[in-house]
Amino acid sequence: MSRIGKKPIPLPSGVKYAVNGNTLVVEGPKGKVEQAIPSGIKLETQDGHIHAIRENDSQAAIHGLTRALVFNAVEGVTKGWSKDLDIVGIGYRAELKGKDVVVFTLGYSHPIEFPLPAGVTAVIDPKQTRVTISGIDRQKVGQVAADMRALRKPDPYKNKGVRYSDEKLKKKVGKTGAK
Repeated sequence: MSRIGKKPIPLPSGVKYAVNGNTLVVEGPKGKVEQAIPSGIKLETQDGHIHAIRENDSQAAIHGLTRALVFNAVEGVTKGWSKDLDIVGIGYRAELKGKDVVVFTLGYSHPIEFPLPAGVTAVIDPKQTRVTISGIDRQKVGQVAADMRALRKPDPYKNKGVRYSDEKLKKKVGKTGAK
């Protein structure tokens, strides 16, 4: 029994969807998202809501997944998705080069140029220590944020590096002095 799969998805005005085989296309005010959905799950519209209905219980494992993918696509074309990254460390910063390249200075001997994929934008605050990644595809936004974080993961001893804004870090205790 999938509790998530049974929840209806509100369909805002101005949002249209179409299912072509195993591909869902959702169009809205912010753009168009294509999402592959597993077979065996049907989408039906009833009184302004989308319902994910499985054909039989063999699709129980993917029922909630399909509903979540459809919800993410609908939410993306209406509100969009964003992820915030904090850059912590002396001399660590990020800057925008053009519109689609972010240049990181993270304590290495060279700056790192990070090209942004299509459909993803980055905004950097004036202090150059916070990057906001946004777009309409949740998976793409999350993957870009994870790739940026992987450039310099937070150090467990000094907590320097690139981290998510809502990430809680546990600082380790360093060596004790010789007696």
